[in-house]
Order: sequence, then C-alpha cells, then structure tokens
Amino acid sequence: MDIPVRFEKGRLIHGIADAEAAGATVFHAGTRLEPAGLATSGGRVLGVTAAGDTLAAAIDNAYRGVRKIAFEGLHYRTDIAAKG
Repeated sequence: MDIPVRFEKGRLIHGIADAEAAGATVFHAGTRLEPAGLATSGGRVLGVTAAGDTLAAAIDNAYRGVRKIAFEGLHYRTDIAAKG
C-alpha cells in the first residue's frame, strides 16, 4: 500500500499560459495566488485536459500541455485514458 507523501506548499508554478496556448485546459485544484505568483497549495495541484480528433490525439494534446507546466516536485500520471 502506498503511503501518501506530504506535499510542500508554496512552490511557484510556471507555464500555465503556455499549456493553454498549446490547446490544453488547466483546472486549478491545489493552487493559491501569492505575491510572487501562482503557487502550490498541496495535494493534486492541477488538472490538465485537452480535445482531439481521436482519443489518442486528445491524450497527446493533454500531455503536450502538461509538459509546458513546471514547479519544484512536479509529477504526474502517465496512464490517464490509457484504457480508453
């Protein structure tokens, strides 16, 4: 059984505008606006989704958006929609 890891808060997030410019839609879940900019606020920080002509294209577009986003400690699943 995996034990949840405590996630550090306050890490600045970069690249959301770039992800959206690439066609992804970014949903905020664990973010907060700080004087220095958008920052992590714990847990699952963002949800990234995208459309495409096929499921494979939509998956590729979503991960293209994910790769535009950066913050210290970022990790993401690579199996989303794999069963679709």
